[in-house]
Amino acid sequence: MQPSPEIILTSEQLRLLDALHGRDFLCLHDYSPEEIAGLLALAGVLKKTKTKRCNALANKQLACIFTKPSTRTRVSFEVGIKKLGGSAVILSATDSQINRGEPIADMARVLSRYVDGIMIRTFAHSDVEELAEYSTVPVINGLTDDFHPCQVMADLLTIQERLGQLAGKHLVYIGDGNNMAHSLLFAGAKTGMHVTICCPVGYAPSSEILRQAQEDALPGTKLEIRHDDLAAVAGADVLYTDVWASMGQEEEKEVRSKVFARYQINQDVLAQAAPDCMVLHCLPAHRGEEITADVLEAHADEIFDQAENRLHAQNAIMLALMGSPYAVVA
Repeated sequence: MQPSPEIILTSEQLRLLDALHGRDFLCLHDYSPEEIAGLLALAGVLKKTKTKRCNALANKQLACIFTKPSTRTRVSFEVGIKKLGGSAVILSATDSQINRGEPIADMARVLSRYVDGIMIRTFAHSDVEELAEYSTVPVINGLTDDFHPCQVMADLLTIQERLGQLAGKHLVYIGDGNNMAHSLLFAGAKTGMHVTICCPVGYAPSSEILRQAQEDALPGTKLEIRHDDLAAVAGADVLYTDVWASMGQEEEKEVRSKVFARYQINQDVLAQAAPDCMVLHCLPAHRGEEITADVLEAHADEIFDQAENRLHAQNAIMLALMGSPYAVVA
């Protein structure tokens, strides 16, 4: 395993990040490779300095909308903006008028007059796009059924810290072709990391999203869908998995448990990967299903570093969109 690269922000990265002020963060497809690299560098600096830059978002307020339950997303955003000197307003579905039929466009225009940014964790990605269309402050996608861009930024930060670089590394995702699979395809495309999605037939990622990711891909980057779980992981630098049934798919759990039975990260699968292969999981983990307990515990440091990095990656996103990256070098 290579040492972590030196964490620096170049003048060009600072300029690019400063230009992100006021932008939305809905999907990695919307960001250039250089912008993503800059956000990762900024996240690394914020992680290194911890709370030393506590006034970077002084007097800024973030509205956090949750129509899906949350642990990591809620805590990391609420704690994160407080570490940067701002504050969060938490809105569940029962705390707002959205569950009584208030149009998203109206909510966007109202919240824009109260706060400096909006984070939303919900089901339909079209709802987040509508929120961003009518909002005059930055909107951050905390998760939708199609994408999980904040999680994948934390994933990239974790891989970069431990392997020293992203370009040329091979990540194999084993499981459902869900929002994580979609986001990892764009992550690979934008960073030059090869990504293989290994899933059962009938559970592949969207063909349109795969097409977009392949069009985005840096030269030489390989993005593919496979169904042969053991063969697909040969020589992998990173193995990644997620739950077999996501929120909203509870009625499919019994069927999915049979379909996905062999799509599990276990010792046999791990043995096919590179000797120092990382194992990642976006959590919560169902031990004995998508990952065995022994593999998870053996790679717990990596997985919980990954969870911690949600805080640092999201702080970088909030600082770039709602403040200024120059705050970390002032």
